[in-house]
Amino acid sequence: MGRITQLKPLSEISTPEINLAITRSTVSIADDQRIIVVGNSAGQLVEFDFSSKNSTSEKAKSEKPTSRPFESGHSSYVTGVAWTKGGIVSVGYDRKMIWWDPLERTVLREIVAHEKWIRRIAVSPDGTTIATVADDMHCKLWNAITGELMFVQDDHQPVTPHHYPSMLYAVAFSASGEQLATGDKVGHIAIWETQTGRKLGELESPGMYTWDPKARRHSIGGIRSLAFSRSGSLLAVGGIGAIGNVDHLDGPARVEIFDWQQSKSLVQLSDTAMKGLVEQLHFSSDDSQLITAGGDNNGFITVYDLATNKVDVQVKAHQHLHGMIVDEASQRLYAAHHGKVSMWELQDQPVA
Repeated sequence: MGRITQLKPLSEISTPEINLAITRSTVSIADDQRIIVVGNSAGQLVEFDFSSKNSTSEKAKSEKPTSRPFESGHSSYVTGVAWTKGGIVSVGYDRKMIWWDPLERTVLREIVAHEKWIRRIAVSPDGTTIATVADDMHCKLWNAITGELMFVQDDHQPVTPHHYPSMLYAVAFSASGEQLATGDKVGHIAIWETQTGRKLGELESPGMYTWDPKARRHSIGGIRSLAFSRSGSLLAVGGIGAIGNVDHLDGPARVEIFDWQQSKSLVQLSDTAMKGLVEQLHFSSDDSQLITAGGDNNGFITVYDLATNKVDVQVKAHQHLHGMIVDEASQRLYAAHHGKVSMWELQDQPVA
C-alpha cells in the first residue's frame, strides 16, 4: 500500500470486558476471512469474525462481528496472545502460557511460564519462536511448536532507583527475527541476538518514567511498546512523558526512536493533543511512517511521517486502546480497547 492518509472506522463490537491483547487466527487475514482472537480481563480468549462482503461500505457499520469464546484456560487477565506455528498462544497474570487449537478453540498445552505476572508475548516473523516478559524481570525464549524453553535473558533490575518493584512491560522481534528487544518500567532497553540469546546492546529512555517523591511516593510510566523498523536499523520505543499527577495518565504520549546499533537517540516525539500511554507501534512497509496507538481514558491512533517527524493522521479511537494488528495487504487495522473491539480501514495515497 501507499502512504496512509486517513483512518476510517469500519466495524466495531462492544464488550463488558477490557480487551487487552489481539492476534490473527490464521497465517494471514484474507479479505473474505477477517477473523481475529482477543484476550480479555475475564481470563477469556474470544474469536471475532469481521468478515463481510460489505466491509468497505456504510452498511458494514451496522453489521456487528460475530464472536465465539474459547474454552476456559486462564484464571486472570489475558495480557498477550499471538499466532504461532504451534497454534494460538496466550499469556496472563496467572503466570500461565497456553497453546490453543485455533479451529476447535480448545487447550493443547499449558505451562507455568514465569514466577510473576506475564506482561507481553511476541513471536518471531516465521512463527517458530516465542518471547515472553514478566514482572520476575526475565525474558524467556520458547520453541513455539514443542514448548521447549530455549533461553532465559536477564538484564533488567527488579527494583527501581527509588526502591520499588520494577516491571518488564515490552518485547519485540526485528523483521528478520534475528534480534529481540526488551523494555522495562524505568526506561532501560536491552537488545538480544535471538539465535544465541547473547546481549547485543542496551539503550536508555528515562523520559518514559515519572517518580512523585512528595504527594504519592509512587512511580508510573515505563516502556510499554517496542518496534524495529523494517530495515532493522531503527528501534522505536513507546510510553508516556512526564506526568503531573501520577494517579492518572495525564501526560504526553511519547515515542523515542533510536539507531540501536550506534546507541544513539535520533528523535523524541511528544504529543499533548492525544495523551496517555503508547501501547502499540508499527512501522510501515517502507519505513516512511510509524503507527502509534494507546490512550488514557480515551484511545488514539496516530500516524507519524518519519521524514518530518510530524503527525500525518490522528484519530480518537474509542476508549483506551491496548492491542493492535496492522494488516497492510488488506489495508486493515484491528484494535482491542477497553470495552470494544474495532476494525479500521487504512486509506492510502499511492507512492509516486
